[in-house]
Amino acid sequence: MKKILIAVDDTKGSKAVLMVFHYFVMTAVEVILLHVERLEGKSLMIDMLGEAELSALRESLKDTEHKEALDNKAENILNFYKKELQNNNIFNVKTVIREGNPAEEILKVAGEEGVELIIMGYSGKKWLNRLITGCAAKEVEKNTKIPILIAKKPFVYKEVYSLKSAYTAILTTMAVVFGLFFLSILILEVILQRW
Repeated sequence: MKKILIAVDDTKGSKAVLMVFHYFVMTAVEVILLHVERLEGKSLMIDMLGEAELSALRESLKDTEHKEALDNKAENILNFYKKELQNNNIFNVKTVIREGNPAEEILKVAGEEGVELIIMGYSGKKWLNRLITGCAAKEVEKNTKIPILIAKKPFVYKEVYSLKSAYTAILTTMAVVFGLFFLSILILEVILQRW
């Protein structure tokens, strides 16, 4: 595969795309990293807007602190993934920021760039939350003819231990060892007294 689109955001599920890419798809020549900004935040409003309303929203947010914060967040997200992917320097990484409905924008960029594969993270939304807010990965999967790989975060992951929990574990282990040592001395003393 020469061209791959990887759609990323700031969710934990999105980080699984790195593992999937590194284990299964390292043969790319060019990777397009895409982040879609949600101008309205977590509201469902974006799904109800037509192109004219979305254009008016974009225009009204231009040069505002909110838009600047969204752009900074998008840059940080894309820089993180770009750095993670470019460790090998085998392929080119192009970053793209879009605004609007994630599924629609992913499909548009995939068509514009002529990609051969789309990789997305799975949000992990369940039941009612998924029914209400939808799932971009499922929408893209339903509406594309391009192969799509949906990455789920691994079930088993390393737990990061703090210094306090390591210290507690060492103290507990030492207490158990000393307790067993003294118990064995007492048992040995009782046995020797009976002889």
